[in-house]
Amino acid sequence: MSLYAKDTKVPIAQSRAEIERLLDKHKAKQYGTAVDYDIRQARVQFRLHDRIVRFVIALPDPKKYGQGERLAKAERQKWRALLLVIKAKLEAVENFISTFEEEFLAHIVLPNDRTVADYVIPQVHEMYAAGKMLALPANTETREKGTP
Repeated sequence: MSLYAKDTKVPIAQSRAEIERLLDKHKAKQYGTAVDYDIRQARVQFRLHDRIVRFVIALPDPKKYGQGERLAKAERQKWRALLLVIKAKLEAVENFISTFEEEFLAHIVLPNDRTVADYVIPQVHEMYAAGKMLALPANTETREKGTP
């Protein structure tokens, strides 16, 4: 399978600006993009629906791509794919295909600055390894699919 936007010429700065315009259009607050080249990560964070949402992606490794055009191309592709993901999730919510929580749950930031995924993914691995459900937290309510 081919990577989305693998041959894009769109500059990273333009993709980042498009993400911020998209978030502004959807009335997000406190939004921004950031890059840390020391740890090779990019981040998009915003507040929407009274939640903080954070996407963190690994940037391409210069050891794999070198320092030239191959690396730049791989970085441009990552930013275009991230824009696509965020746009698709926001469209799904706007068109009542799914709820905000269903689309963004893994990326919601909790009060301790960790995401829901940081907690849930290890538990899912454990449940599959054990072949049974773990105990749910106290006061957990179940809901019908598609209801808030």
